[in-house]
Amino acid sequence: MTSAMHAYPAIHHKTIDIEGTEVFYREAGPSDAPAVLLLHGFPTSSHMFRNLIPVLADKYHVIAPDYPGFGLSAMPSRDEFAYTFERYAEIVDALVTKLGVRSYTIYVMDYGAPTGFRLALRHPERITGMIVQNGNAYEDGLSPFWDQLKAYWATNSQETRDALRPLMSLDVTKFQYLDGVQDVSRIDPANWLYDQQFLDRPGNVEIQLDLFYDYRNNVALYPQFQQFFRDRQPPTLVVWGKNDTIFPASGAEAFKRDLPQAEFHLIDSGHFALEDRADEIIPLIQDFLGRTLAR
Repeated sequence: MTSAMHAYPAIHHKTIDIEGTEVFYREAGPSDAPAVLLLHGFPTSSHMFRNLIPVLADKYHVIAPDYPGFGLSAMPSRDEFAYTFERYAEIVDALVTKLGVRSYTIYVMDYGAPTGFRLALRHPERITGMIVQNGNAYEDGLSPFWDQLKAYWATNSQETRDALRPLMSLDVTKFQYLDGVQDVSRIDPANWLYDQQFLDRPGNVEIQLDLFYDYRNNVALYPQFQQFFRDRQPPTLVVWGKNDTIFPASGAEAFKRDLPQAEFHLIDSGHFALEDRADEIIPLIQDFLGRTLAR
């Protein structure tokens, strides 16, 4: 019985009120263990960590929230809630504070990177380490995919906004999971179907377009993120799907400039590398955390 419980730790699926917004999060592991904060990307949610959480929960306090407008968190109207990355950082900060978590390693992917790195700027002393998986902090990592977003940032016109609407389609969601993957049979098709049902909620496309426009503020903060890396030198593991069209490998290589001691692995995968290369990535994470969060 004991070994079975150890092999299959309980994962709790909870909601909590954060400043009037219901935030869904997954939580597992001992509450007094070192914390690992998992921050998801677009267009997914904490669902992307469903296979990682039970593997880490035997030794660590694992927390994986859904941002408002994503997954199972509330989707307040744009009049009631500012859909910005700064607001997401505030929400996650308030969540971990309510949970009594005073320090944590961040796993950042895609949108999780500007959210998590904002937390690092707010509370540098709380960051015990970083796991970076296809999460950008350098202009080197903005591929030609971003040209249409840059046009939107430059004009904020209805025309450039409307041009981005196809990025919320099922075809593009599916593309994000399959592009750059060598063996697509490793990808569960439920991924893009799960994500798409939330994107297709009335009003959600407008929320996503607001976030696309706000992303320009993440790029403006890149120098501050990089200064944090240089000043604090947090233990860092970079595990990056090297075939990613959105955040190419050049964005991963750029971390070496400011974090020369980072552990660096380019994985033969795409944007959602954890989906098809968990067998390669999870042991790297376990080894990294085992050394940097030794109790």
